[in-house]
Amino acid sequence: MATPRTEVPAGLLGDVKAFLDVTWHDPATDKKYTEMILSGMAYLDGKYGAEADYTVTGEPRTLLMEYVRYARDSALDVFETNYQNRILAMQNDRKVAAYVESTVPSP
Repeated sequence: MATPRTEVPAGLLGDVKAFLDVTWHDPATDKKYTEMILSGMAYLDGKYGAEADYTVTGEPRTLLMEYVRYARDSALDVFETNYQNRILAMQNDRKVAAYVESTVPSP
């Protein structure tokens, strides 16, 4: 299992805040969202089976944004149920990519 991350990738906090329409700058708010992002990354990395890249467009990033939205709204108890199909799709995409990489001969 991967070691939990201790820092949010550059720019991700701003992206999450923009997604959630948080337009104000406040150290307490930033700390709260940073903790939610780190929690979400740890949760999703566990589901993903590796460290996902949340800085690029794709299923891991979308799920992280939604995870933080659910965390902010105190609704994490239903996140996995509501996003189960997308979590499974994320896992399958990673496994297919790993399989393709392992079967393609090196040049």
